[in-house]
Amino acid sequence: MIKEIDKKKKILDSKRPFDKTAIKNLKEYFDVELTYNSNAIEGNTLTITETKVILEDGITIGKGKTLREHLEVINHKEAMDYIEDIVDKNIDITESVIKNLHYIILKTINNENAGRYRNVNVLISGSKHRPPEHFLVPQEMEDLIKWYDENKNKLHPIKLAAEFHHKFTFIHPFIDGNGRCGRLLMNLILMRCGYPITVIRMEDRNEYMSALEKASVENNLEDFIGIVVAAVNRSLDTYLYILK
Repeated sequence: MIKEIDKKKKILDSKRPFDKTAIKNLKEYFDVELTYNSNAIEGNTLTITETKVILEDGITIGKGKTLREHLEVINHKEAMDYIEDIVDKNIDITESVIKNLHYIILKTINNENAGRYRNVNVLISGSKHRPPEHFLVPQEMEDLIKWYDENKNKLHPIKLAAEFHHKFTFIHPFIDGNGRCGRLLMNLILMRCGYPITVIRMEDRNEYMSALEKASVENNLEDFIGIVVAAVNRSLDTYLYILK
């Protein structure tokens, strides 16, 4: 499938610069799609329609929905805007970028821990993987950036993005918001390489979580990379459809 994706990517690149109206339409579509699906994977109960209303109309949804769920939508959209700005300015991934991104995701929800590495040990419910002890996190994150710098010109961008996502969530550097942050960082890598915004769908949550678990416990990333490859392929199809 990566060979097919490379062909589609060449077609997409041949259409640059993109039509402004088409890009506006795509941004609005993916703002909702990525925000809804990424939040839903983490347990947010807002529907995709409710997510769209909050983002586009600024309307607060009632009927038992929590303030945290509303803030997760607003913050995620702002985090998407942040990574798009990072891409536009050709800024690469650093620890500062990661901390800034996480701060946006968790601000107002958990100000005490927003943008700060965890200072406690954590367990992940339902997982056999035990993240590194908290005092190891700063070194682990430094090593992650070094790994990225060493491999960003060696690995295929999709494999690079998928492996980075896995390594980030393996470290679990923050007390909360690691999943959202990891998926956004994956997108940052893909977008820096000219790929469209990529969505891991809520309907694929079980498969996605199982693949992450297999990568973490068995060090076998084949299934996880396959999920990311399929997601990138869907997004390319969407972009090519809108750009004709």
